[in-house]
Amino acid sequence: MTATGISAPPSAASADRFTGPQKIALALLLTANFTLAVDFSILNVALPHIGRDLDFATAALQWIVTSFALCAAGFTLFFGRVADLFGRKRLFLAGIVLLGVSSLAGGLAQDPALMLAARAGQGVATAMVTPAALSLMTTMLPEGPARSRALGLNGALMAAGFTTGAVLGGVLTGTVSWRWAFFINVVIAVAVIAVAPFVLREPPAGRRPRLDAPGAVTVTLALVALVLGIDTAGHAGWTHAGAWGPILAATVLFVIFWRVESRIAEPLIAPALLKRRTVAWGNLAGLLAFATETSLVFLLTLYLQEVLGYTAVTAGLILAVLGIGTVLGGLIAPRVIGRTGARTAIVVGFVVQAAATLPLAFVGDDRGWLVPLLVVTFLGGVANLVAIVGYTVMSTAGVPSEQQGLATGLVTMSQQVGITLGTPVMSALVTGWAATTLLPGLRFAIGVNAGIAVVAALLVACFLRVPKPPA
Repeated sequence: MTATGISAPPSAASADRFTGPQKIALALLLTANFTLAVDFSILNVALPHIGRDLDFATAALQWIVTSFALCAAGFTLFFGRVADLFGRKRLFLAGIVLLGVSSLAGGLAQDPALMLAARAGQGVATAMVTPAALSLMTTMLPEGPARSRALGLNGALMAAGFTTGAVLGGVLTGTVSWRWAFFINVVIAVAVIAVAPFVLREPPAGRRPRLDAPGAVTVTLALVALVLGIDTAGHAGWTHAGAWGPILAATVLFVIFWRVESRIAEPLIAPALLKRRTVAWGNLAGLLAFATETSLVFLLTLYLQEVLGYTAVTAGLILAVLGIGTVLGGLIAPRVIGRTGARTAIVVGFVVQAAATLPLAFVGDDRGWLVPLLVVTFLGGVANLVAIVGYTVMSTAGVPSEQQGLATGLVTMSQQVGITLGTPVMSALVTGWAATTLLPGLRFAIGVNAGIAVVAALLVACFLRVPKPPA
């Protein structure tokens, strides 16, 4: 390693521990990703207040969340490739600038149009920063314990950020104003911009291939259509034309995208990359890991408030126990991976997650269930993060440096599509199964949630094969 600790070829020792400069760079990247994870959920509790202050129609409030999700998931693969072609550091800094500007606009918004534009800007910033930050980590650190620890910390903080956002949004809305959910981002963005140019490094760029414009446009439209259809299903039901129409369009666009990629000389996603079992099955595992646990938070929020009668703030504090479990899971995941391997860690994580979720399918309508709920959700959070860190390690292992931005873009995409997919599916199960009361539908949906975790474990165990290292 050179004095920068980043751009020189990695030594054997660097695979086991962080250098001083790496610690500073890692802290910066983790702070950025944690902030973006908080943005996924920080406005959920504040939506009614924003609606009253900005004269939003009640039916249009969901677009404050949807506009963010559409851009965050829709553009992530495109910007993952842009990071490889034009520089991860440049893209990271540009994304942080956009985050600060769009957050300032959101905090100052006086009408719905500016608010939606600000949230879309935050979503695009997320699609820029998250894969760039993750690829900076994976190129900064060689495969080994140090990279696993970095990815473990990243997974822990991003999962904790999702939970923290819900709690923080409620606290800010109740004590000062929902506008501070935006202004906090401005402060963090200014601090990151002031430090990042001096601590972030990346390997010198080699030959830069052309950007696959047809592939980029097609896959972006496909992802936007998919997320729009899924989100609409969560609000209007899966039989609504606004749900299945975009999903059908997304399917057609994905087929077109695959045909484009198989014929172009320099594709956005080389088919050989998706044919890697570690990439394809690893990202499927990641999508299911995020879909199951984030949707479980939704189901438990309904249970705690609608069945047990807790307030929204109290329910958020109860679910913070799950957040603590995810942080612990992210911290212990590198040790589990070091002893068993990433594939085994994913399988074990899903099995334990399923075992912790299944008892919740039998919850009752009395508050005596609170203590068992706290215990099993804590354990499930730990297990879920072990699986998430395992899939991140698996999906980026063995990928050439010049494709790390794309690989981390896929990791980010599976995360964001999983978050978007899980809640509408579980919501449809609840409403479809519930008869006169909510509890039977919640029990059924939670049971299905546990079953999906079991299926994910079986798929990984049967189909994910780790290639043997060259002799």
